[in-house]
Amino acid sequence: MPPDSRPPAIFLMGATATGKTALACALAERFPLELISVDSALVYRGLDIGAAKPDAATLARHPHRLIDIRDPAQPYSAAEFRVDALTAMDFRALEYGLSDLPDAAPELRARIAAEAGEIGWPALHERLARLDATTAARIRASDTQRLQRALEVIELTGKPLSAQIGGMPERFPWRVLKLALVPRDRGRLHALIAQRFDAMLAAGFLDEVRMLRRRGDLHADLPALRAVGYRQAWEHLEGRCDAPTFRERSIFATRQLAKRQTTWLRSELDVRLFDSDKVHRVDETEQAVASFVGRVW
Repeated sequence: MPPDSRPPAIFLMGATATGKTALACALAERFPLELISVDSALVYRGLDIGAAKPDAATLARHPHRLIDIRDPAQPYSAAEFRVDALTAMDFRALEYGLSDLPDAAPELRARIAAEAGEIGWPALHERLARLDATTAARIRASDTQRLQRALEVIELTGKPLSAQIGGMPERFPWRVLKLALVPRDRGRLHALIAQRFDAMLAAGFLDEVRMLRRRGDLHADLPALRAVGYRQAWEHLEGRCDAPTFRERSIFATRQLAKRQTTWLRSELDVRLFDSDKVHRVDETEQAVASFVGRVW
């Protein structure tokens, strides 16, 4: 086989609170890397503390692309993200491309949301099951964003979403090394998640959400405010739960997110896993990168 002449790209993945940002910055000290954030919350301006956005000093030393590029009132899709930097939040979409689906239609989306307010999302899920059973089987009735998109695509194209996904993938223009931080000690990760959330509270997370609420043009159904922590903070500030319950729900939701992320990472066949608790993980990942790119700077 001829040598692969495509430029190298590194996918640094990992469960939440496993130290991805710190590791990315450490690798950037050793290699001439350009850092691109693929965090769905970091694209939004004003989502700082609760999204664990790198601080100003970190960003000054190690600039990250695709941070603070969108107002929280404006949804941002994986397709847009991929176009912006040949990367995406869904790494399968990044490698294999996205189907040629129609752009979002705000008026149609608003109509579907209004209908959901009248008859409920479960009823719309039943409608999707009649129109596209394959997609409905993959989407829970509570996953309102994907349910809304599936119905939107059907109305815009006259075809079920399942019939439009697939085909021959385009070749990704980079050769990829996948690195993932996965904790072996779940209890330690749970403790780190709780510690980090308490630090966010001490840093003024609730004041940050109060500022977002005072804008008057944001609501809890926006993708930006569905992020873990922000959803629970919004409910708390609406008076739907007290402070201890808000903290408990936020930490629990973050733990569940970490569990889903870890399960997904372990299912990847071509990813190199590193124990996020090991003190030598930086050295080990540096060796992997050096071998991949063929040199160390």
